[in-house]
Amino acid sequence: MSFSGLLQLGFSTVIFLLAATAAKQWGLAPSLGKILLTLALYSLGNLVMLRLIREFGMSVSFSLSAVIQLVSVNVVALVFFGERVNALQATGIVLAIAAVALITLGPYLQGRL
Repeated sequence: MSFSGLLQLGFSTVIFLLAATAAKQWGLAPSLGKILLTLALYSLGNLVMLRLIREFGMSVSFSLSAVIQLVSVNVVALVFFGERVNALQATGIVLAIAAVALITLGPYLQGRL
């Protein structure tokens, strides 16, 4: 993945984090403005993802985005919103990260082993 692609992936991650935060704020105190902001941010994030899909393919783009968002959204939920997960949920999160990492890195590692 090129440096430009990494920047786009980082940009989409920031947008999706802002969208998730706006969605959480809407969940806490619903309003039309918050839902419109949430929808606009998710739409913008998906437009960036479309560019990444064209450049790097669907499997790589969505897999990388999924693992980065999984980690980032959980960090935001735990650190900034004080949410808690139990041991079983934490195990599921770790397994999900491992699964997406294996899916993403598998083709590259398989050729090197």
